[in-house]
Amino acid sequence: MHQKWFFFVNFAVMNIVTSPSSTPSFNLAAEEFLFSKKGENFLWLYANEPSVIIGSNQAVLNEVDPDYCIEHSIRIIRRLSGGGAVYHDTGNLNFAFIRDSVGAPLSAVFLEPVVEVLHELGIPVEIGKRKDLWLEGYKISGTASHISRGRELHHGTLLYDTELQRLQKSLSPEEINRIKKATPSVPSPVRNIRSFLAEKKKSAPEAAVFFDMFTRKLLAYYGLDKITTLRDEEISEIEELQMSKYTQRNWNYRM
Repeated sequence: MHQKWFFFVNFAVMNIVTSPSSTPSFNLAAEEFLFSKKGENFLWLYANEPSVIIGSNQAVLNEVDPDYCIEHSIRIIRRLSGGGAVYHDTGNLNFAFIRDSVGAPLSAVFLEPVVEVLHELGIPVEIGKRKDLWLEGYKISGTASHISRGRELHHGTLLYDTELQRLQKSLSPEEINRIKKATPSVPSPVRNIRSFLAEKKKSAPEAAVFFDMFTRKLLAYYGLDKITTLRDEEISEIEELQMSKYTQRNWNYRM
């Protein structure tokens, strides 16, 4: 067990949970569901179908080209946490660390397991000033956090083989900062991990294979022998939240 991270999770058991779905509204609802389970610590892993996920205090029209998203079947969903808008697809792995709050100041310590695993896979990422991950001058992971009712959620993206042209076009609004009270995104140059690996003449497998490797390394990091799966009754609760909140226009387009 790694001492720094062991302290961070407050000496509780970590459950690594992978999603059975690639539907963004389901996965964000699952994140909120796991967030509600006090006393338990989770690392939630999932990949979404093409979608734009905006921060809780952002305005869709400030961040997104809705016409492009409609034309290319890219869903727009609002998440619990703040921060900037991000593009998801099946070439992007999402991770969420969920735990009881210990009252410590927010820091990038939650990224340590991700950094160590990526280093083991030959990917020399570094933690940036905004609790993001950088690879040779390019951003490959952005993160955001949400703290409420004694719980903490720290989640992020991991660009492995994302369609970067669609990322750029979907996140190119016609008019920036149209709605002044909303939180703006901070743009950064991005690249895919897979292109880095190919450029360095290293093994660059398909996204699903890499995600499986990444997950197995995380299991080893925590000394676990299996993935935790969602039970049928948990999936039913998640689906109820999905339909009542994350598929609703009054949540996703409220600003």
